Amino acid sequence: MPKVPSEARLAFVNFGQFTSVYTVAFGQMSTGISPYLCKNTSMKNETQLARYQKLVQFLETRFKSPVSTDDIEDIAHYSYRNINRIFLALQHETIGQFIKRKRLEKAAEYLKYSEHEISDIALEIGYSDVAAFSKAFKKHFRSSPSNFRRSAALQLNITKELLHIPVAPTEPQLNFEVETLPEFTILYLPYQGSYENIAAIEKTWNQLLTFAHRQQLLDENSIPVAEILDDDEISDAIHCRYHAGLIIDPAQAVTTKGHFALKVHRPQKYAKFVHKGSHESCYETYERIYACWLTEVALEFADAPILEFYLNDEEDTPQEELLTEIYIPVE
Repeated sequence: MPKVPSEARLAFVNFGQFTSVYTVAFGQMSTGISPYLCKNTSMKNETQLARYQKLVQFLETRFKSPVSTDDIEDIAHYSYRNINRIFLALQHETIGQFIKRKRLEKAAEYLKYSEHEISDIALEIGYSDVAAFSKAFKKHFRSSPSNFRRSAALQLNITKELLHIPVAPTEPQLNFEVETLPEFTILYLPYQGSYENIAAIEKTWNQLLTFAHRQQLLDENSIPVAEILDDDEISDAIHCRYHAGLIIDPAQAVTTKGHFALKVHRPQKYAKFVHKGSHESCYETYERIYACWLTEVALEFADAPILEFYLNDEEDTPQEELLTEIYIPVE
């Protein structure tokens, strides 16, 4: 449990153990990168921060489509030159670099977890020329798309062997449900950096809960949620993003400041899995999910964050009985 003001502790009895939610990634975690968004204090202007946050949310949904300078200026209400400077200061890459990286990382996801033709993947992420896509992909990942797919398939087969998953299973290896979550609003605080930096992610949760308590947003019905936005087997640790979040009533008056922000989750379909056991062992469920994705789930990933909900409290629940719901967005 993160450290919060003592008078607020009773409001968190159903929150589970937030300090362990760093075990949410895909396989092995990267190391050694500082959490830039938690440490960057150079951007004091609240208007600049708000416009940056709005632009990032826009780019997250539009990166596969052409994005013009006019689009960016309309969203940010700044000239492209000025918003690009703000973006670079906070994101440590330009807007153009961000869009290109997101496209190539999405291509890597398709190569790992789908059977789409490489030419179709190139078109899907905005490359009309396959040769140009292959060149850009190889420059970014130091591997051609075809070699990347072969390597990913080999890695998945090794994972299946380690998890003792039969080559031709006669019964399902996964239990999951397809569920659509309704629209909801979250207050969140972003973390960016290595998923293995436990102290930084714990600090992020502490800051979020303290901020929410001061705004009187917490009660026994409060629902915490973690957003996992990147796969650290594809993205460099410096770009891995994680949001500590709290579902709130959209009618509540919330004054955000700094990197605290509000976000509306539109209705979205998910494949829902349940992990039973310690938060530290959650990666084992993720490994099994992705090892069996093509053969058992066979759904297309949607461009939305993975969500985690924590159903019980580590303080009064044995480690082996802890339950975590994992929602993976699908088309």
